[in-house]
Amino acid sequence: MLLIGERINGMFKDIGKAIRQRDPKPIQEWAVKQTKFGAHYLDVNTGPAIDDKVSAMKWLVNTIQEVTETPLCLDSTDYNAIEAGLELCQRPAMVNSVHADRDKIERVFPMAKHYGVKLIGLTMDKKGVPKDADDRTALAMEIVAAADEFGFPMEELYIDPLILPVNVAQEHAIEVLKTIRNVKLLANPAPKTVLGLSNVSQKALDRPLIDRTYLIMAMASGLDAAICNVGDEELVDAVATSRILLNQDVYADSYLKVFKAGREEA
Repeated sequence: MLLIGERINGMFKDIGKAIRQRDPKPIQEWAVKQTKFGAHYLDVNTGPAIDDKVSAMKWLVNTIQEVTETPLCLDSTDYNAIEAGLELCQRPAMVNSVHADRDKIERVFPMAKHYGVKLIGLTMDKKGVPKDADDRTALAMEIVAAADEFGFPMEELYIDPLILPVNVAQEHAIEVLKTIRNVKLLANPAPKTVLGLSNVSQKALDRPLIDRTYLIMAMASGLDAAICNVGDEELVDAVATSRILLNQDVYADSYLKVFKAGREEA
């Protein structure tokens, strides 16, 4: 289970302020903290309020790499910003993300292949996010077909079926789980799956409980990765326990310690 730390995102007030003021301290503190929590990747997003996303992304990548070697997941709708960041990445990165629109596919897949990175594909297009699993799966198939067309390794492709907040789009939660299961049937080898987990609980009560519960349900459906709060120890414990129950890791009485040690060594 790939855990991607969500916290270096300009939508968080402290990070947004740090980016605008070019203050490295909050950025580096969160980079180090999430690395210590065992994040396999650090999501890096300038946020929507930054005008010059290219300059901001370059600054973020350099600032983070001064204090950690954890690989980065470059997250932006501005592909020039992503490419500028990729040019500076010292370790193989991840790109977040490409929509199922032809213009975006033609821009992103060659770039992702050139830099040898993992790529997240979103089950949405210019019409937005579909409501049901069938339409989400159809868009996932377009992304899978594009990977084949551009010679992009299927093992490096992650499909994100886009979970929406349960308090306003409750019916989407089950459709996303169905989509995760469907994605595993689209190719051989199958693409991987990922969720921006905290979206499911946005503006709801008991957010950590909702996140943990949904993550376990998604793992049982075949989820491979999550952009999440890696500092939530109960969430991490739930992941480790789910891996035992899904027969993905060998049981030992010390399985929680073993899982956490594995994250720290990764």
